[in-house]
Amino acid sequence: MIVADTNLIIYLWLTFDNIAIVEKVFRKEPIWSAPLLWKSEFRNVIGRYLRNNLLTLAECIEGMHLAEEHIEPNSFAVETELVIDLIQVSNCSSYDCEFVALAKDLEVPLLTFDKKMLSEFPEIAIHPKDFVTE
Repeated sequence: MIVADTNLIIYLWLTFDNIAIVEKVFRKEPIWSAPLLWKSEFRNVIGRYLRNNLLTLAECIEGMHLAEEHIEPNSFAVETELVIDLIQVSNCSSYDCEFVALAKDLEVPLLTFDKKMLSEFPEIAIHPKDFVTE
């Protein structure tokens, strides 16, 4: 199991950016988890894609349903205290700290392309390219 940040989830089910590396991650570890927040972030991205005519309404809905099927069983609430502790020791947003908190709680790696999370939490945050070459 891994914790996947929202961008990783989006790349697998909605876009072709970084698709090769994300597919390798999925083949290596098909069980992805995320904090409950992922759905709202995913919907936010869908909204941008829809408004900018990058995807159709049908593509957005299908992508959301596919992601929900896979991530929903492994979506978890995170402890407020842990998130706040992580905010205090980093420059990451509370949203990003939710992903870090879940990875720490589950004792699994957090896969992300986010440079700030990779820099602030190198003990748990791993770039997908590094994950597939381990």
